[in-house]
Amino acid sequence: MLRLVLPKGSLEKATFALFGEADLAVQRSSSVDYRADIDDPRIDDVRILRPQEIPLYVADGLFDLGITGRDWIEERGSEVTSLGTLQYSKATANPIRVVLAVADNSPITSVTDLAAAASAAGRPLRVATEYPELTRRYLERHNVPAEVSLSYGATEAKVPDIADCVVEITETGRALKAAGLRIVETLLVSHTELIANPAAAADPAKRHAMEQILTLLQGSLEARGKVLVKLNVAADALDGVIEVLPSLRSPTVSELFGGGGFAVETVVPKSEINVLIPALRDRGATDIIELALSKIVH
Repeated sequence: MLRLVLPKGSLEKATFALFGEADLAVQRSSSVDYRADIDDPRIDDVRILRPQEIPLYVADGLFDLGITGRDWIEERGSEVTSLGTLQYSKATANPIRVVLAVADNSPITSVTDLAAAASAAGRPLRVATEYPELTRRYLERHNVPAEVSLSYGATEAKVPDIADCVVEITETGRALKAAGLRIVETLLVSHTELIANPAAAADPAKRHAMEQILTLLQGSLEARGKVLVKLNVAADALDGVIEVLPSLRSPTVSELFGGGGFAVETVVPKSEINVLIPALRDRGATDIIELALSKIVH
């Protein structure tokens, strides 16, 4: 039995959706309940807490398993076992980036300019961020004198009156650009990860259960945006059909009973299906079926 902790906040909706797709639906009495249930024999207890805290609690053994971002693992310096990355974030499948940004009209173009800027100002740089420890370590490595202050939100609004620069997260960079800021350095590329308490991960039975859960989650992510296409085709048109078929691997081709042609099936991106199906028809394919996919496990 595993004690699982899931992230509340920006990752909450996307995480619950993923678990639902993986047939691990999260059930709770209300949207503000911090306890939940998953109808699965491998999961005994589910809590929903801030992702900033999850690395600490998993490292301390309060939970066996948790989902959080690499950004918070690095910020907390927590000793956890990463079981694997999960390719999703708040709004996209892209990782988030922890970036250093300055006012758009600033002469600073890279981290090497920061020490010179501090020297010219005659004081340490003022840096606002939700990642004070990660930021301090980064600036110390680059010999930048700085006063790093914890920001409780609206970080991008603090340049230039309150801070000389900020360290903030972004998926696309649009919000920073809209605030009149320019990204000059990326401190960290952060994926969502399934993490485990090291002692729990060393237990063979628990580790096996953890890896089974990871298989379901990654299989569901792999299936997103893909469909299964099945079709029939005469022998003399087979090569033409295969030629236009994209696939994860080689298409599966089976001879139809009685030698009346071939059955072909393959997995293709959903984004290409509107062009692909007419093209297959033009090449002689018949009985074309498009099927939704729940999981793809390699």
